[in-house]
Amino acid sequence: MLRDGLTLALKVVDPGFPVASADEVLAQLKARIHEAATDGADILVLPEYFCEQWLQYAPYDLPRTSQIAWMAEEALQILPAVAGAARAAGIALLAGTVPHATEPGTYVNRAWMFFPDREPVYHDKLELIGSETDPACWQVVRGDSVSVFEWRGYRLAILVCLDIELPALSPILAREDVDLVLVPSQTEMPSGFCRVFGCARARAIELMAAVAVVGGAGIPVIAGDPVIPGYVGGAAVYLPCEMELGGNGVFVETASMSQAPEGLVYAVDVPLAAIRALRRSGRAEVWPGSWDGAHIQVRRY
Repeated sequence: MLRDGLTLALKVVDPGFPVASADEVLAQLKARIHEAATDGADILVLPEYFCEQWLQYAPYDLPRTSQIAWMAEEALQILPAVAGAARAAGIALLAGTVPHATEPGTYVNRAWMFFPDREPVYHDKLELIGSETDPACWQVVRGDSVSVFEWRGYRLAILVCLDIELPALSPILAREDVDLVLVPSQTEMPSGFCRVFGCARARAIELMAAVAVVGGAGIPVIAGDPVIPGYVGGAAVYLPCEMELGGNGVFVETASMSQAPEGLVYAVDVPLAAIRALRRSGRAEVWPGSWDGAHIQVRRY
């Protein structure tokens, strides 16, 4: 029987929280998985590039241009163990994003989602910020597809940070009858936080779906690399602005923060069944569906 919704646990990760080894990383992640599962969460969501925390124990002389490759190699050891912990706990885990090699020397910013009862899925970030394409910094490449998948009776999709700012994706996802969009993010300034979270709220309206977004907060501590920006993050779950759903479109929302809180942010029983019923029945107050504007001409004067 389809449940009325899913319970989400959102973890605002502090990239400067001390870790000295992969074993310590795994211990922290397993503790968060256990906490979320004990509290009845269906899904635990981590932020974009949560793996930047690992650079604390990277080689001291590791050049900035090699950090992506190092994190990608580390992820090959850490993610399988984390996936196993989530499977044993009976919850799904959206493991933020990590660099992933699609071929030697070529990396994407990949969000892996692991499940207790099905094969994992992934999404490669579609649009990149300057530091991800800067030859003096990280150098990753764009993804070119969006994955839509079913779990526990609902249709989900993943977008990463700047992806949620691309309104051209809305008619694509609206045609897919998506119930929930999960968005790991990472932003350096309050303006970036407001763009990502504001656009997530807009996408919930456009898609007639729930959108959950979580970003890291804190200052990374990277061996041998003193010029590190801090991150402004938070967590939220947005709903369509329908009176039946509360009217204002906000289910859970933290303020922007420059330091991650200790615990998890919960969105209990996100009302996905009610949202789906509004979307499919035509009872929504105002919803244009998968309107894409392809028929509109521009009249220039």
